Amino acid sequence: MVAYLEHANITVPDIDAAIAFLKVVEPDFVVRHDATPEGSYRWCHIGTDQTYIALQEPHLDSNPKHVGRPYKDYGVNHLGWVVEDLSTVVERLEAHGYRKGIPVEPHPHRRRAYYYDAAGFEWEIVEYLSDRAEEQHVYPSG
Repeated sequence: MVAYLEHANITVPDIDAAIAFLKVVEPDFVVRHDATPEGSYRWCHIGTDQTYIALQEPHLDSNPKHVGRPYKDYGVNHLGWVVEDLSTVVERLEAHGYRKGIPVEPHPHRRRAYYYDAAGFEWEIVEYLSDRAEEQHVYPSG
């Protein structure tokens, strides 16, 4: 078996807003579980049978801070999702008013776009134009 990333766990200020963003990126994502155990914080899993995002509210006894500055503070800068049709996903994100992230250079074998969700987390959306890994993962020289 080859190792793969099954899930990422993210503490968010608003689970419903995070679910809404992810459903815009991939309408077929399902909420696999959503719970608020008595005396605890809410958490959920959204995605597919193979991969998902675990979303959770801050622990009840915490004093959460705003999201860090991507690429400047320690922590996750962005998470990337592979999609079949980037143009359609971008149209949906724009129609829902999500803010575009960093610009990207053209690439012969992939298209990418970065968007911020309502909490300020950055997400990379990728469409591969080739099935060949050696083409998908060509990096600029330098």
